[in-house]
Amino acid sequence: MEPILLTRDAGAGPEGLEAYRADGGYAALTRARASGAQSVLDAVAAAGLRGRGGAGFPVGRKWALAASAPDTPRYVVANGGEDEPGSAKDQLLLERYPHKVIEGVALAACAVGAEEAVFYVNALFDRAIAQLEEAIAEASAAGLFGGQAGGSGPALRLRVHAGPPEYVAGEDTAALEVIEGRKALPREKPPFPTSAGLHGKPTVVNNVETFACVPAIVRNGPEWFRGIGAPDNPGTMLFTLPANLRRPGVVELPTGTTLRTLLDEHGGGLASGKRVRAVLPGGPSSGWLGADDLDVPLDREPLAAKGSALGCGVLRVLEEDECVVEALDDIAGFFMRESCGQCPACVMGTQTLAKIVTQVRSGQATQQLVDQIPRLAAYTQGKGLCSLISMPFPSLTSAIRLFPGDIAHHIAHGACPDAAS
Repeated sequence: MEPILLTRDAGAGPEGLEAYRADGGYAALTRARASGAQSVLDAVAAAGLRGRGGAGFPVGRKWALAASAPDTPRYVVANGGEDEPGSAKDQLLLERYPHKVIEGVALAACAVGAEEAVFYVNALFDRAIAQLEEAIAEASAAGLFGGQAGGSGPALRLRVHAGPPEYVAGEDTAALEVIEGRKALPREKPPFPTSAGLHGKPTVVNNVETFACVPAIVRNGPEWFRGIGAPDNPGTMLFTLPANLRRPGVVELPTGTTLRTLLDEHGGGLASGKRVRAVLPGGPSSGWLGADDLDVPLDREPLAAKGSALGCGVLRVLEEDECVVEALDDIAGFFMRESCGQCPACVMGTQTLAKIVTQVRSGQATQQLVDQIPRLAAYTQGKGLCSLISMPFPSLTSAIRLFPGDIAHHIAHGACPDAAS
């Protein structure tokens, strides 16, 4: 497999303009400017690229909607607001491969006819912001972008906007609110950003990793990209491995690679030498997979069939003697704290859920109370302006199904089992 994203050694520093160009960088942008916007739209659509921010929406379809919107001007926003617990992929891309992201954003701007692009980056990522700003200046001085100092290429204004380190601030429309100078509060949809986004104009919003995939697609062709990974979700994906593995960090692998391969061959297994008990493969909003499910392909449909999700590829691994209830208490508390408070149903739902899990952990709950969790999930479904209202439930409902003994022991004794069953 030719790497699409992570092309340098783990200890290497940022990839500068000269090194990026030596590896074919900006060749795709030059080609796209000569062949026109439709060629980029066609290539991205034919490649089958899906968004890498968690939702997995087809990128070609999103870009086509923005390109066909009659209103102007149009915008492109690269979402690097990454605040998913444990995730490090967007930060890594911006710190080490800023030109790859910039070229992907420029290709999107070419495709939809945008003259301004905004890089929305978590304010905590000081180094990433600095590297991105340096790379923008470097590319502009080399004449790749007009409308900026030294730029002689087609006009494209590029700027960086630091976003608050809040989970909900990474939601697409909340990011647009922040860029416009308001609080990070998700908007009601529809309208969607492709028709009414930044400043009410058509806007493409994609995750940083998504944009980083595009230069290789345009340069090598959609058939090449479709030859990597899973048929319905081709290409590679970045996975963030947790600290309790022997080799934690960010790994790039083709979609469809099995979870066992990711954990054992690339993560080196658990540093403790213990066996894996359960895994969240897509962050805290995905469902738990048990030890018997480790051969599942890391792809949308196989994971959905197991009651889980690919998400943004950040893993949480439970060891054989760890109790799931403590992890659930952490997850429920996280979503309660990160609810922006805009939607009453979300506030009520996340607070009620966190209270139930805390009562289970301390032995103050009953099984009847636990049985209310699926009913609460059904009640809150679709009642919020963003998906946070539904995010805590997959981890809880899957844990109730897979590890009833842990929950029953906490209800009876207010403590973890001596040895998880």
